[in-house]
Amino acid sequence: MIRIVFALVAGVVLGVIVHLVSVLALPRIASQDAYARLEPLTKLNAVTQLPSTDPGNAPMPFMDPAFATAICRYDLAGGSIKLTVPVSQAYTSVTFYTRNEVAYYAINDRSAGRRVIELDLMTPEQKAELPEDEEITAADRLIIESPTPKGLIVMKALAPEPSLMSQAQATLLAANCRIQTEPAAPPAKR
Repeated sequence: MIRIVFALVAGVVLGVIVHLVSVLALPRIASQDAYARLEPLTKLNAVTQLPSTDPGNAPMPFMDPAFATAICRYDLAGGSIKLTVPVSQAYTSVTFYTRNEVAYYAINDRSAGRRVIELDLMTPEQKAELPEDEEITAADRLIIESPTPKGLIVMKALAPEPSLMSQAQATLLAANCRIQTEPAAPPAKR
């Protein structure tokens, strides 16, 4: 009797271990993750608007047809990213994902408090290289640290009615995601 109970307990423990390992490893070994699916559709370090979705043509699962969606697939190896997203009339959100689909930051139009969501995306090493400027405060410049050099930025604008979808799409068309190439300020002439 003890052998049967021991075998059952060992089987359950082994099953739990195999289940946990497979569930935790699957996102890392999946070949058709979000980044891989969007790679042929998007440009690197640029905003690409996704087509309107319906159940038959959604590039990603569970996309809401009431939202216009744009993607910036980024690589911070060439420098930090400057992101600007105008705010739509209804609702605008920006979400940052690592290469392995882990969301690490999100902001929407209500928390931005401005008509444009504007921020800098960089690695912790790039942030450490920034010069200390006492005149620029944290409120003047929103800096997001990316845990990985590659990832996705998903921008969404709500169209509360189908007739307003073109306005939501136009808002995202005005978004900009590019490598920062700010030259050093020239010395002041006296």
